Amino acid sequence: MAQPGESGTVRDIVFDTDILVWYLRGEDRARRFIQSVPYSERAISSLTMMELLQGCRKAAEIRAVRAFLTHNVSSLIHPDENISQRAIGLLESHAATHGLRVVDALIAATALESGSALATGNLRHYRTIANLQVVPFRP
Repeated sequence: MAQPGESGTVRDIVFDTDILVWYLRGEDRARRFIQSVPYSERAISSLTMMELLQGCRKAAEIRAVRAFLTHNVSSLIHPDENISQRAIGLLESHAATHGLRVVDALIAATALESGSALATGNLRHYRTIANLQVVPFRP
């Protein structure tokens, strides 16, 4: 498995929602983990942004999420037809056998289609996906 900031064929690192939630809760390890990746290489799926916003209970929390993303993520990747098709294939292969869920499939497909690694603390969601380079985070 790769480490943050490691050079290689991976263009960017797509961050899974869990790491950003840890960061927003004040977890210092998440802050250091994110900061170990050069800003220009930090990406998220727009679905991750939606998950973060869905968890907000107040307008101030929405502003905090938006501010965090503006200052800490250089690329927001929206699902397109290729990402959607890849996610469908991942669900066909992994939903019944490994419990892969729709948003996780789309986030993994985003990393695969963009040639990026996926940084996540939820290794069990992604460990069976072939060719997905995973950067593990441990809170």
